Amino acid sequence: MAGHSKFKNIMHRKGRADAARSKLFSKLSREITVAAKGGLPDPNMNPRLRLAVANAKAESLPKDVIDRAIKKSQGGDAESYSEIRYEGFGPGGVGVIVEVLTDNRNRAAANVRTIFGKNGGALGETGSVAFMFDRVGQITYRAHAATEDAMMEAAIEAGADDVESDIDGHTVYAPFDATAEVAEALTAKLGEPQTVKMVWKPKTLTPVEGQAASTMMKLIDALEDDDDVQNVYANFDISDEEMAKLAG
Repeated sequence: MAGHSKFKNIMHRKGRADAARSKLFSKLSREITVAAKGGLPDPNMNPRLRLAVANAKAESLPKDVIDRAIKKSQGGDAESYSEIRYEGFGPGGVGVIVEVLTDNRNRAAANVRTIFGKNGGALGETGSVAFMFDRVGQITYRAHAATEDAMMEAAIEAGADDVESDIDGHTVYAPFDATAEVAEALTAKLGEPQTVKMVWKPKTLTPVEGQAASTMMKLIDALEDDDDVQNVYANFDISDEEMAKLAG
């Protein structure tokens, strides 16, 4: 998924590591709280919580923070979070899916709509964009976990649909309802993955360049910066030349 990969590389150059990490920790903690509140507070008995904790550990979220997030879910004053999916369009007709976890639906809706409007986009109706994506499982490994060929072989044997490898690592895509089984098979052969999550994978990519590419990145940045937003997916494709301009 070229757009996602290149966006990640651009983000790595932005020099906002501390602020980004703080927001990441906050979002990971929120996901743990919601997962624990929606089921048992024991990761061994709650698959969603088990994934949330594993992903948090992969990002080096401290154990005491994880424990507090789980305990918070059991308190009577724990926030009541709503999970909402917004769909919209960015510059050049790029499809954008925004997943929100919020304790204030009105605030989240207003913020997301404003961010789209200020950055060359427009919020759409539910279903206006989702058909451009497949809902799949995504399992990631660091680059040193296996060679590209070894990862491909292991993924095929595990029942995965696709593998993308680059210098940053390996991304394995699995059928939505078979993600846990694929992850388990990969773990048996290659060890614990870095992350296991459900994502929206673009069926096709929409090329953007020039001002549209710059505005697209500003839209993604603004959405990612919003405290209520958990995940952002978009089907854009930015060429190497455009990426160099944006990074410069």
